Amino acid sequence: MRHGVDGRKLGRKYSQRKALYKGLVIALITHERICTTTPKAKEARRLADRLITFAKKGDLSARRHVASILNDKLAVQKLFNELGPRYAERPGGYTRVLKVGNPRRGDNAEMALLELVKDGDRPKNKGAAKPPKKAAAAKPKPKKKVAAKAKKPAAEAAEAAKATKASKATKASKATKASKATKASKSTKAAGDAKKAKKKS
Repeated sequence: MRHGVDGRKLGRKYSQRKALYKGLVIALITHERICTTTPKAKEARRLADRLITFAKKGDLSARRHVASILNDKLAVQKLFNELGPRYAERPGGYTRVLKVGNPRRGDNAEMALLELVKDGDRPKNKGAAKPPKKAAAAKPKPKKKVAAKAKKPAAEAAEAAKATKASKATKASKATKASKATKASKSTKAAGDAKKAKKKS
């Protein structure tokens, strides 16, 4: 039975897997970002986080233990001199795996970026990613504008009154003209009827 056996085999023997993880972690410490397949990145992340935790201790025993795993003096120096102090107050989670959308040409393998986390490059929680909404504060209106607005309705009312007076005057003049025209037309009709009556008689 396979109880409690974790980790990926990656189609390699133990010695080959160990050498692969060692090379990936050395490249990660040196360049702080590498591109590899997703399973390899997830396995190398486990080893990298453990070594950074040793580097945070900073004592001679931890340095010798890390040196026995990596066998690279420059990587060990950078790990203890730069990365250990950088993550001194961070309780784990020193690396992240970002999946790359384009698969590898040839075998169509899923690729991923394995990189070291830097403080401030990503928000701590999801809500902090969005910019804060600006509160719609009521702006105090100046008194001069209010007085001008108060004068405007009075002026508009005066103009409306003038317009109504003008419209009434035009209606009255039209009515008088129409009444005169109807009277004239009636008088002409009456005169025409009288002439016709005289002619018949």
